[in-house]
Amino acid sequence: MLRTHTCGELRTEQIDSEVTLCGWIDSSRDHGGAVFIDLRDRYGKTQVVFGPESGLVDEGSTLRNEDVILVVGKVSPRPDGTVNAKLPTGELEVRVTQLQILNKSETPPFTPSQQELPGEDLRLQYRYLDLRRKPMQDVLQLRSRIIKMMRDYFEQHDFIDIETPILGRSTPEGARDYLVPSRVHEGEFYALPQSPQLYKQILMVAGYDRYIQVARCFRDEDLRADRQPEFTQLDVEMSFVDADDVMGLIDGLMQKMALDIKGLELQLPLPRMTYDEAMSRFGSDAPDLRFGMELIDCSDLAAKAEFRVFSGAVESGGVVRGIKADGAAENFSRKRIDQLTDWVKQDFGAKGLAWFRVEEDGTLWSPIAKNFSDELLVEIGQRMEAKPGDIMFFIADTWEVSCRALSALRKSLGAELKLYDPQEMHFSWVVEFPMFDYDAAEKRWVSTHHPFTAPRPQDVALLETDAAKARAIAYDLVINGFEAGGGTIRIHDQDDQRQVFELLGIDEETAQDRFGFLLDALKYGAPPHGGIALGIDRVVMLFGDLDNIRDCIAFPKTQKAADMMTGAPSPVDDKQLRELSINVIRPD
Repeated sequence: MLRTHTCGELRTEQIDSEVTLCGWIDSSRDHGGAVFIDLRDRYGKTQVVFGPESGLVDEGSTLRNEDVILVVGKVSPRPDGTVNAKLPTGELEVRVTQLQILNKSETPPFTPSQQELPGEDLRLQYRYLDLRRKPMQDVLQLRSRIIKMMRDYFEQHDFIDIETPILGRSTPEGARDYLVPSRVHEGEFYALPQSPQLYKQILMVAGYDRYIQVARCFRDEDLRADRQPEFTQLDVEMSFVDADDVMGLIDGLMQKMALDIKGLELQLPLPRMTYDEAMSRFGSDAPDLRFGMELIDCSDLAAKAEFRVFSGAVESGGVVRGIKADGAAENFSRKRIDQLTDWVKQDFGAKGLAWFRVEEDGTLWSPIAKNFSDELLVEIGQRMEAKPGDIMFFIADTWEVSCRALSALRKSLGAELKLYDPQEMHFSWVVEFPMFDYDAAEKRWVSTHHPFTAPRPQDVALLETDAAKARAIAYDLVINGFEAGGGTIRIHDQDDQRQVFELLGIDEETAQDRFGFLLDALKYGAPPHGGIALGIDRVVMLFGDLDNIRDCIAFPKTQKAADMMTGAPSPVDDKQLRELSINVIRPD
């Protein structure tokens, strides 16, 4: 080892001992007769001093930020009045006797210690500099800790860690696959896994009744702050279980993580809410339950209004729903309301945003109030439980648009009005999702989760009579308004699987082509089984109090799926393309 100690390790117990430190220069101060340098590694910082007795003052004065050096010196107490209480090493310094410059650094585009961060593109281009920042080091250490905690927890519960293939078969369901051309099998492709779903079900058929994997997954889909084209999930599958068993196991994991990482004591079981209740109360299947501001349906009252925006929406089969911000009327100028109106229209397809302010005498005021009778305004105020100083926002549109727009508005106002402590964490389950969604463009049913999801036993008959009402044995873990994981109980009977395929418009030939190996496996004694996948990137983001998963991944992609540091994706030469029998057609 070149060093005897790290830069965060020394304490007063080492005073008068000779040590060797290695690291990067975080900052330097030339005081004329002596040079003071903060030497940094991922463990911390130590002040090293080039004093006149060292004969190294001139050489020390040439050192610059991010130079990599090795110093040998004596650990000494800092002089009175110079102790830095903010550093664990702040009571001491190393008086340098030897210096070795291991590497000189060019002037960096930014330094890890600067207060104001550069733009994200520059940070990602020079990610190796960004990763030297303490917040980045802290979150990656948290990530490592969380993954180890997960592995240890499942090992204690008799799970086996089994790897599944990265190069697999394309089974087009959900997002687009990333394809990998085969050189050996001309014109054929592997697909990178969107999840190990089929493999882990095969493992259940194979008798490995408790499987986990920290799995790399790939999805070619539109990105946003909490998505990446390649991501990591904790994959879990169990045999001879029901949904309560799976959720109960994850309850225990969350309880342990919350206590060990955040010092929070979770009461188990974690609260549960059906999908229908979540959409009715919050407009979202991943509601943030750290604050109230629930959606309230006023459609029956709106139908009586002379205001055609309201009554017309109800007549056409839509709804009028609202939310109330308690005591917040003074926070919203007309300009701010206009901004919110433009936002819900442009981003969520709403036709507009109606609002009422509650006056001191309890009456409702708005530019549209003249279109409502006094009696009707009183009824609306009572329905919304309005109080003086409140402000209410309404969406008059389809059920789907009202959910999207009001849930987003609720989430935005919750943060803007500081309705919750950002350090608080709330864990819950949303259960009983619809089995299917209807794709109006293709005029067919599609799986809400995946085609192997089991329906609730009481809903099996609905598969033939009213598929829209069928509910799945499905469950999502929700933390602070984010889906942190999701799972289902799987179909293990081949006849039931065939019935679901028929409903999805997947004929027997197509099913055999796409999923034949799984369907064949189900013929040979498949046990009842189910599982869940937790998004590790998102879990780290939430436990790390971050709002962007790119900040908890060492080398993330941008929202355009580009690697700013390496330049990926990039063209390849013609020889490689010929070997793969690929001809690239470039746009004119």
